[in-house]
Amino acid sequence: MVDTISSEERSRLMALVRHHGTGPELALRKALWISGLRYRLKTKIRLPGSPDLVFPGAKVAVFVDGCFWHGCPLHGSIPKSHVEFWSSKIARNKTRDIEVDAKLVLAGWLVIRLWEHQIRDSLTTCVDEVRAALASKRSESLRLHR
Repeated sequence: MVDTISSEERSRLMALVRHHGTGPELALRKALWISGLRYRLKTKIRLPGSPDLVFPGAKVAVFVDGCFWHGCPLHGSIPKSHVEFWSSKIARNKTRDIEVDAKLVLAGWLVIRLWEHQIRDSLTTCVDEVRAALASKRSESLRLHR
């Protein structure tokens, strides 16, 4: 399928795609807040990859990954036009995700990556996963300080 708009117009439209504050991210934030979990959207220290949600005390970083942009194995697909460009773009995103996770883990952070479809399909399970990670990090912290 041939693109029906100019590359400049396509570029302008793609620049409008949200990086933060997406529907799945807002749903997760609301559910976490209602369940009593308090997070930060930004931290005083600059973290690799700019996590969507941060629990600084427990050192837990949460990313909400879009199925298209991050190459979800269940729902990710490559557009039929500009296949080489999109394949390369999504591959770079996946590589960057791995590098960001490694940097955060090396700095002592626990990284949680949730697919947008996980949040849409089982929000309660996602909240439980974050809660469990926080409990795990807190118990780890207690063991280290004894």
